[in-house]
Amino acid sequence: MTALLAHLRRRIALEGPLTVARYMEECLGNPAHGYYMTRDPLGAAGDFTTAPEISQMFGELIGLWAAVQWQAMGEPESVHLVELGPGRGTLMADALRAVATVAPFRAAVQVHLVETSPVLRDRQRDTLAAHHPDVRPQWWNDLSQVPAGPALVIANEFFDALPIRQFLRGAEGWRERLVAWDQDADALAFVLSGAQAESPLIPPPLNAVPEDSLIEICPVGLRKGHTLAARLAAEGGAALIVDYGHDRSAPGDTLQAVKDHEYADVLADPGEADLTAHVDFQQLAQTCIQAGAVTFGPVGQGAFLSSLGIGQRAQALSARADAGQQEAIAAALARLTGDDQMGRLFRVLAVQHPSLPAPPGFE
Repeated sequence: MTALLAHLRRRIALEGPLTVARYMEECLGNPAHGYYMTRDPLGAAGDFTTAPEISQMFGELIGLWAAVQWQAMGEPESVHLVELGPGRGTLMADALRAVATVAPFRAAVQVHLVETSPVLRDRQRDTLAAHHPDVRPQWWNDLSQVPAGPALVIANEFFDALPIRQFLRGAEGWRERLVAWDQDADALAFVLSGAQAESPLIPPPLNAVPEDSLIEICPVGLRKGHTLAARLAAEGGAALIVDYGHDRSAPGDTLQAVKDHEYADVLADPGEADLTAHVDFQQLAQTCIQAGAVTFGPVGQGAFLSSLGIGQRAQALSARADAGQQEAIAAALARLTGDDQMGRLFRVLAVQHPSLPAPPGFE
């Protein structure tokens, strides 16, 4: 039995079954044994690969997107360039390289990285020091800590890892899905809470789903979305949220575990696999609008990157590449934009100050 599993068993014995959200918080963020606290999960040697690790084109285009948004903001002398969940720092490094040709923007940028993992902070520090030794990034645990001022915020595969709660609608009302300890099986198991009245947590249209439907809500994600949108509405700026999910709220169990680039049992080996759930972009966008911002999208990642010129960028890179490199560039392009790969499942949502025009990729 791992140290985290033993801890969870003791916690359940003392407190009773855990919500799915609390289980995810422990698995991913436990200070001593949490998945993100103890390792670099990215790349071939890790458990999953994100778009910035697939190709430099992804970060480059997002960097240029931010530069265009800065111009639309009136080119403020100072702007916070913020990344939520920056992985190894690859996206930020590629973005800063791409905007070197927009010298006034590059000079105005102050880099902020919102990261709770000490292991990944070290990787981000090394990456940026190697490619941009002049940059002095600041690290924060939460967006609310970033100093006041206009901001451009990037969140790639950030919201999917925030803890969710799951509810099942039965004949007698809502019951919450919980994680308990099964004495007979000597293992963790899903159970349901007792019947309860309709929960105020459950917003429309999810509160009108048929009986026997399981729904997911991400209170932490909605709070962070509200904080982000309220800041942009008050101080100016724009955000780009890229993640896998669905455009419209709908029932369904999307909680999943990934280990060694394959799906795994969500309850097996807690702390040893990545846990995520699909982002409900309808709820996220509505929360941002309620906070005073405007939203555009979501659109598919493939359509978004194509509108920014990823095809032309791939051609330019291939023109000075050897045969093997050309093959890798073509494969990366297909993976990022193909409908059968990341192009459709991954969605892109823009959130920004109401005074700004439609951003690139959403015209």
